[in-house]
Amino acid sequence: MVAEHSAMSTIISTGKPILDNLARPLRDLRISVTDRCNFRCVYCMPREVFGPGYAFVPREDLLTLEEIARIARVFAAIGMRKVRITGGEPLIRRNLEHLIEMIDAMDEVDDISLTTNGSMLSPGRAVDLRKSGLKRLTISLDALDDPTFKRINDVDYPVSRVLDGIEHARAAGFSGTKINVVVRRGFNQHAVLDLVKHFRHTDCIVRFIEYMDVGETNGWNLDDVIPASDLVDEIDARYPLEAISQNYPGEVAKRWRYRDGAGEIGFITSVTQSFCGECSRARLSAVGQVYTCLFSSQGHDLRDLLRSGASDDQLLQAVREIWQGRNERYSELRATATSIPASGQAKVEMSHIGG
Repeated sequence: MVAEHSAMSTIISTGKPILDNLARPLRDLRISVTDRCNFRCVYCMPREVFGPGYAFVPREDLLTLEEIARIARVFAAIGMRKVRITGGEPLIRRNLEHLIEMIDAMDEVDDISLTTNGSMLSPGRAVDLRKSGLKRLTISLDALDDPTFKRINDVDYPVSRVLDGIEHARAAGFSGTKINVVVRRGFNQHAVLDLVKHFRHTDCIVRFIEYMDVGETNGWNLDDVIPASDLVDEIDARYPLEAISQNYPGEVAKRWRYRDGAGEIGFITSVTQSFCGECSRARLSAVGQVYTCLFSSQGHDLRDLLRSGASDDQLLQAVREIWQGRNERYSELRATATSIPASGQAKVEMSHIGG
């Protein structure tokens, strides 16, 4: 594998950036390591669909950690620099730290992060993740009051244990942890200021996410979306804000900071202010399907190619062609249409490809 890695480094250093049909480079790869989760959040894996009889992916159909690392190495060869580990709930996956170690060993990769619901973030697990090379954490937390949070996660899981996980991450050396909050009208809009107040003067960055029409099972309705601009106005009235610039091109969150120096917050505006024009993300599902948009209907199969004995050059060519053929801009089309763009096929569920 050393020789293969060296050859791919040559491609990166001498070749032009790989662009899609809309001149967008590949910079980010989001890797789902499982389609399973111990929560049944109403906006992602509603219990009425993902109930006791739901057929999750058989273990043997999941990519092995070594297969995931091999695919990640190919993506690195055409420009990928950032990896985010997702699920389902990624901490369910055994030996996940080994995958992080393999990715961290790739010279091209600058950043590895992980999105989790925080329920399995014990003190020991947080330390192990940090030692394996994980740089950053994002933890989902949609409310601070138990009745609301339990209504959303639908497994009677208490807020206090997620807050414990956040503290365990801090103690393990993680800083700048992001707290993701999906805001849905009628569910948790009352929780916004509580979350702001709780995480001000900490190094955690709360990010409010507009409720999105990902997949086909979450009952999405545009009337349930609270525009991020409304949230900015609400927060600014209590804690004055000022906008700040992106950390890097293609960053999904619009950044704001408190004028009194109490920290930073962000807003992800996929519904009301799309950011398709700068999207540099590909997504790899746990079964080896590559999706070039969060709202995709179809993926591109790499697992069968990989397991049929394909060489790294063949995998590299396949990934290159997938990215160069990319033309999705779902959110832009949704924003300008009188109805949601239709492909004639069901969109992939978020639990299969992460957020």
